Parts: sequence; C-alpha cells; structure tokens
Amino acid sequence: MKIAEVSISHVRIPLKRIIKHASHARTNTDNILVRCTLEDGTTGFGEGLPRDYVTGETIDSSMEILRTSQISSQLESCSDFFQAVQMAERLHLPTAPEDDRKCSANAARCALEIAVLDAYGKKFKEPLSSVTKLLAGDLFKPVNKVRYSGAITSATGLKMKIASLLYSLYGFKQMKVKVGIAGYDDAKRILQIRKWLGKKIDIRVDANEAWSIDEAAQRIQELEPAGITCMEQPVPHEQVYHLKKVRTQVRTPIMLDESLCSMIDAERAVEHEACDYFNIRLSKCGGFIPSLRLAQYARRHGMKYQLGCQVGETAILSSAGRHFACSVCDIRYLEGSYDKHLVKENFSKRDITFGWGGVAPAITGHGLGIVMDEKALARVSIRQEILRG
Repeated sequence: MKIAEVSISHVRIPLKRIIKHASHARTNTDNILVRCTLEDGTTGFGEGLPRDYVTGETIDSSMEILRTSQISSQLESCSDFFQAVQMAERLHLPTAPEDDRKCSANAARCALEIAVLDAYGKKFKEPLSSVTKLLAGDLFKPVNKVRYSGAITSATGLKMKIASLLYSLYGFKQMKVKVGIAGYDDAKRILQIRKWLGKKIDIRVDANEAWSIDEAAQRIQELEPAGITCMEQPVPHEQVYHLKKVRTQVRTPIMLDESLCSMIDAERAVEHEACDYFNIRLSKCGGFIPSLRLAQYARRHGMKYQLGCQVGETAILSSAGRHFACSVCDIRYLEGSYDKHLVKENFSKRDITFGWGGVAPAITGHGLGIVMDEKALARVSIRQEILRG
C-alpha cells in the first residue's frame, strides 16, 4: 500500500490564556500539520510546532523543507505495519548548513513521521504504541494509564495562590514551576508555592535559559530549601557544556531541554557531563522514533528522562505523546494533554485531556486513535499545499 497524497497546512490556534516564561510569551500557536492519504483513502495526521528559539525553525522554514525535500522518493509501498515503521525511521529532511546539531528540520519531520505512522496504523490496525514494541523492546512496558504534571508559569500573588491550591485540590502529584522571569523573586515565589501545595507534591523548576553559567549555582541553591527535585535548562545552550562544575555545587539534578534536540546534543551532553536528565519532546526531537532513540541512549548512559510537551500542542501531538508515555518505561516526569485547558481548537472529536489528578487512560484505537475534526481544522488553517498527489 502506497501513500497517494501528502499535504501540509499552517494553522494558527488561539490559546485560552497567555503562557509566559523567561524565553517567550505566547497568546496563540502556529503549528504545521501534515496529512498523508493512502491509495485506499485511509488518512493520517501529524503535527509539529516550529520554535525558532529552540531549534531555529519557523512555519515558513518548515513548509519550505517539506516542499523541497523530495518526500515522494522516500515513501515506499508497505505491506505491513513493520515495513511502515522502518520507512518512517528512514525519513530524512535536510537541515540548515549552519546547523551542526542537526535539529533545524525536527518539527517538520515530526509532523511527517506521525502522519505516516497514523495512516499505516489505521490501515494495518495497529496503535502508535506498537512502534515502541517493534523498535525499542528494551523500553517497552505498556500501562493502561499515566499521570501528567501540572504547571505554574508566570502567575504571581493571588493568581499564583489560587493556581497552587487548585492543583493541590485537583489531586496532582507533580508540578513544574517556571523561574527566571524578569522582576520575579524566584526563591520567595517557590517557597510560597511549596507552602500552598504542601510537602507531598513533587516540585521541579524550569528556567528556560534565563541565567548565566556564573550565577547558575547560586540561583539553584537559593531554590533548594523548597525541596525541588529537578532544575531544567538553567543556562543558554552556548553555556551548557560548562554545567559539569555547577552539578558539583548543587544537590538538585540538572535537566536539558532547549539543549537536547537531537542525538548529537545527547552525545555532547554525555561527553561533557552536562546533565542528569533529558527532556524529550516529540516535535522538538524530530518525532516519535527519534524520541525513542533518545530514551534508549539515555538509559544506556545512566541518564533519566521525562516526556515533555510544547505549548500549543493539539490532540494530534497529545495522542502521540500518550502512546509514548503508555508504552515507554521509566519516564520520571510527564507533561502534555492540556488540550481543552489551553487551545481553542483541538482537532479531535473525542476529548483526550487528562482528568482528575492529571490521570489519563491509554489510547487503544488504531494509529493515533483519534478522529479528526475537519471543520475545526478548516477554521484555523492559514494556508494549505499539496506536496504529492
């Protein structure tokens, strides 16, 4: 069975609230969607979130990469799901000449790969989680439900207190808090959040590259009395390979996010002893299969990992993340499935947002396991192009 048509869409989706951290503030999200249609009409969808401050990608660069990458020559006829998975792993989009990290086509590749896997998963009646079983048996440990973290971003004062109390009352067990935002007293803020959340909730923090390497240790030490369990991306990417010294000065494990976008990043992080954790995010890391490979690499080198998400993911990436989370072992922290709480158009006819306490069931349908809301897609589409067909 061959893919008969590939099309791409630029969608702009309003968010239900402003999301702010040290690197960016966002009121809407610009995403790229890929639709793959098989010869028999079976259709799959994939999504990527280009972020120029993470991987150097934009909507325009992603669409151009997909338009000029000779995708047709890479799309083979597949007679079973394993062949489709093997083909999906081989999918290659060229990166920018100046990109020595090889991550400047990751959002586009993620959208294409997931669309291919969704289409063939539906055709051959396999869930996306089967990819883990087929390619990464050492990671494969299926579960029937997972629990997501909550997040507190730029809230202060009464809003921060209300958010903390609501998360606690709603039964969350883990919380990520953004720090490093200009004008905020991080140490005071984290202690207040700890007081409102209580002692039992696991709190980690994310600085989104806010600090310099010279101040990082002191900033982290100031937060440690609140009992934080992880410090995410404290310094800009250009300085992360000096974090080995910082790690000897603090008790808190260090996680890389903006600096963990490719296997090259992972290899350099291990070589320079820059971190304890990888933040794996499907779009940022190039798709479901590259994310599996990063998790395998982490385990082989004694590293831990979380599955993160990007602000503005719709049900397409949320469901892909759910399949990853419900099939991959040893995920320390889990983010995603904010769907109805964040985006105004979600694309799925069935709500897959997490429930009480962040708990969400495994998705058991074929492919992504969702039914696309084509009317919602039409409402937010900025432009569409057919690449093959």
